[in-house]
Amino acid sequence: MRRGLTRGERARRAIRYEPYSLLGGQPHVMVDGAPTAGTELTLSHWPGTPTPVELRADLSVESALRWRADPGRWAGAGLASIDHLDQDGLAGLWAVVAPELALERRGRLVEVARAGDFATFTDRDAARVSFALATLADPQRSPLPGGTVADPAALTVELLGRLAELVADPSRCVAEWAEEDAALAASEADLASGMVTLEEVAEVDLAVVSLAESAPARIATRFMGRADAPCHPAAIHNAVSANRVLYCQGSRYELVVRYESWVRLVSRPVAPRVDLVSLAATLQAEEAGAGTAWSADPASSLIQGMACLGSSLAPSRVRQLVEEHLRRAPAVWFPGNDARPSDGRPSDGRPSDGRPSASPGRRAR
Repeated sequence: MRRGLTRGERARRAIRYEPYSLLGGQPHVMVDGAPTAGTELTLSHWPGTPTPVELRADLSVESALRWRADPGRWAGAGLASIDHLDQDGLAGLWAVVAPELALERRGRLVEVARAGDFATFTDRDAARVSFALATLADPQRSPLPGGTVADPAALTVELLGRLAELVADPSRCVAEWAEEDAALAASEADLASGMVTLEEVAEVDLAVVSLAESAPARIATRFMGRADAPCHPAAIHNAVSANRVLYCQGSRYELVVRYESWVRLVSRPVAPRVDLVSLAATLQAEEAGAGTAWSADPASSLIQGMACLGSSLAPSRVRQLVEEHLRRAPAVWFPGNDARPSDGRPSDGRPSDGRPSASPGRRAR
């Protein structure tokens, strides 16, 4: 039977956080990102990254926890870093630099990352911690000093210092999660009452969400950025198994392909992504209004999407064309086979040294 690490063994394997911008080729462990000069071990679910096969998992924090729980593994580096800041990266970094505490709370820690990355969860308090972290990182809402929020390294240090308390007792940060938690509860109530309806088309891995045209946008976050929507994405993702979600709200349409299909998911197969640019062109060709514009993201986007904010097409026609395209279009993205953007970087515009830019793949509805 494999024994756990003793305190002495963990002390000998101490690792500290080093900001990405200061690595300068020093030996380090890279968490939730792509390797760079000096990377001795990568613990990431990103496609194309060299995480050891036996450590690969749906979330980067799970890989970090597996590595830190195994006394036979050591990369030799005394530094660890992340090249962007989100819940999964932060949780994975904490697991590397504070393994004693992280391993004690591993269940909730993984769920915090799952809520942040995939907008789904089984532990409501973990989702609340995810919401709180997004608030703390938001320049418009954070109670932290502006200089801390604006500095990726300082913000990372601040959040690392708060994780143990937040994960152990989410009630300590009610002010940071209450607003989004209320928006999630309202969305769940809309689904239960039939104000928002769902229909899944298993054949094409699609969920169709119908919303009232007058439904207002409520606060929501993805990763650590704002992604306000009339129905919280976690309410939808917890209710469906489909990886593709078509939102219909009056004359507004948005097709979202979930983040699970971008990463190297190992727990279950996910339908590969198809090109949506050609689908947008097909829909555009049917529009009656000259000013109507359908737009689509490339398949390499973290959250691939296609949208039109004022279409002349009926929901039944949009759905028909979407289903036909998903049924026949060839696959173009295979994260399980280590496909990745040509430069090894995500395509959402996140800076290499810190906080995410505006949430990817989300258009205002």
